[in-house]
Amino acid sequence: MCSPDMERVTGINLSDSKISGEMFNNFSALTQLHHLDFSRNTLKGLIPDDLNRCHNLVYLNLSHNILGGELKLTGLTRLEKLDLSTNRFHGEVKFSFPAICNRLVVANLSMNNFIGRIDTFFDGCLNLIYLDLSSNKFTGNIWTGFSRLVEFAVSENRVSGLIPASSFSDNCNLKGLDLSVNMFHGEVPREISNCKKLVMLNLWGNKFSGPIPSELGSISTLEGLLLGNNEFSRVIPESLLYLSNLAVLDLSYNNFGGRLQEIFGRFRQLKSLVLQGNSYIDGLSSSGIHKLKNISRLDLSYNNFSGHLPAEFSEMVGLKFLILAYNQFTGPIPPQYGDLSQLQALDLSFNRLIWSIPPSVGNLRSLLWLMLANNSLTGEIPGELGNCSSLLWLNLANNQLSGRFPPELANIGRNPTLTFESNRRSNAMIAGPSDCWVTKRLLTMDYSPFRFIYTILTRKICKNVWDQLLQGYGFFQVCVKGSPVRKYRVSGYLQLSGNQLTGEVPSDIGKMQHFSVLHLSYNQFNGELPVEIGNLPLVVLNISWNKFSGQIPREIGNLNCLQNLDLSHNNFSGIFPTNLNCLNELSKFNISFNPQIAGQIPNIGQLATFEEESYLGNPLLHSRLFKLQDPTVPPLNSGKQALPGEEGSEDGFWWKALLMEYGCGMAFGMVMLCICVVKVQSKWVVNNVEGLHQLKAVRPWKKNGSRGGGRII
Repeated sequence: MCSPDMERVTGINLSDSKISGEMFNNFSALTQLHHLDFSRNTLKGLIPDDLNRCHNLVYLNLSHNILGGELKLTGLTRLEKLDLSTNRFHGEVKFSFPAICNRLVVANLSMNNFIGRIDTFFDGCLNLIYLDLSSNKFTGNIWTGFSRLVEFAVSENRVSGLIPASSFSDNCNLKGLDLSVNMFHGEVPREISNCKKLVMLNLWGNKFSGPIPSELGSISTLEGLLLGNNEFSRVIPESLLYLSNLAVLDLSYNNFGGRLQEIFGRFRQLKSLVLQGNSYIDGLSSSGIHKLKNISRLDLSYNNFSGHLPAEFSEMVGLKFLILAYNQFTGPIPPQYGDLSQLQALDLSFNRLIWSIPPSVGNLRSLLWLMLANNSLTGEIPGELGNCSSLLWLNLANNQLSGRFPPELANIGRNPTLTFESNRRSNAMIAGPSDCWVTKRLLTMDYSPFRFIYTILTRKICKNVWDQLLQGYGFFQVCVKGSPVRKYRVSGYLQLSGNQLTGEVPSDIGKMQHFSVLHLSYNQFNGELPVEIGNLPLVVLNISWNKFSGQIPREIGNLNCLQNLDLSHNNFSGIFPTNLNCLNELSKFNISFNPQIAGQIPNIGQLATFEEESYLGNPLLHSRLFKLQDPTVPPLNSGKQALPGEEGSEDGFWWKALLMEYGCGMAFGMVMLCICVVKVQSKWVVNNVEGLHQLKAVRPWKKNGSRGGGRII
């Protein structure tokens, strides 16, 4: 942006421009600079002191970078909007506040590492209307002047103490108040009813006790009331029934026990009811909860409900998310659930359900997420599931399902576009910390498209991830010829492990182009693995503990994005496909206990980074890096084992020979690996410098009971 005479720079916007490194150190030369936006890059280091001399700066956005250090912006006295969210700033805010408060209207300091108190530093910010301090390490008491703001968030900190009644002044302007995930205690002041414009109140994850204030029923604008994970009494005020705009009610994790309160069946205005993590044992039908015609999300997970699943839930025609996991439900899955035409998520996992999966589930064309894991379901997988054209996340693990892999199942998730587009058009619902539990459970596979971006799932990140998943956006490594390319694209998973499935895997599996994770372990599949599996954009392939036979398809070597490959405990035969050495992304690998596989394990490259546990039980396989032994025979030397290359090590000769060979140009390795060796040579050197023993092979899990496998979620 330039001045009207086109002679002076007044604004710089380089957001999301893939800029890295440290910030430019001469901004003060732009004496008319008013607007500066470097958000969503990878800038690092400190904010240069020179920026403090940009005295005309009105707008500063450095969010979503990796900037750090203490915040010292005392020279920016004309600043009106400041966004430093999602960085690595630390220290106290007193070095900048109240120094820059004179004209400040918006301040977002969320998702950093700020510490110290917040109770006085914003008193002088008389024009401030939006302040977000969430996801930091602030301590001490609450700032009592927050009611003059329009929005105030201090969630996910360590702020403690009581909330003074005086905080809620008669002229309270608040529309949004988020005090969630802190250490507040005591009763919620009834004076909160002074905030007549309040739309969202989030008190989740504290130690509030006593009754839920009935005065909340006088705030007619209230749309979201999140009171979960506290110690409120179980009496729900009748006054809340008169909040005609109330759409979201979260009372999770409040130690409510006994029968489900009858009042919940009268919240006809609700669109979302979250009661997870209590101790309810009965009352689902008597409460009349199934009569909530407007509800789109019902979460009753992590309770002690028992008996049969209520078929009456099929009367909730607007239901999109039905979460009943982690209860003690028994009996069959009601076929009437196939009438819920708008359903996008059905989670009945970790119950005691029996009988077969009803074919009527195939009527759910909007279904994105079906989780039936860890029940006692029997019978065959109905081919009708293939009609679920939006179904991308399917988990049937740890049941007693039998029969074949129906070819129709390969049609799931073939066209989720209509569902995603519908979600993009609809207004986003108020989300709370309870949604994080659902999001985390969805991402508990060995691989997630978001895992390498977000190591810590804060509430804001959970909401962002959840919204992206429901709208069809996922950060995903697209496999192309050559190297993986990271793009925004949805990716699903198919989890069938821990059942009694038999027969061959159909070649139709090659049609599942939206799936990055395939788990078929701990079944009785047999026959050859179809070569079409090499057409999938897989990141995880686990077919261990089956009866697959024939040669390992060389096409697996085309899966450039593959990170986890487990072919162990099968009956594969033939020559070991050395082109697997070209899988440069591979970090977990196991081919053990396929005794008819023969050949030479490459001496260098990706496969050389895995220890012998990845290859055990294959007497016809040979390696010059280690000596494969029969795992049932104990070693002769029970003392300290010498490392490769040390005096006394059995493979010392081969280790020295390998080093000599490498120093002479890797002649033998180049013959073995052909054109692939150039790509993997440097990675082999790094891995060997750090130690060949760093990357452990995937070991089979053991599960309590008759079947193998771990507790797969």
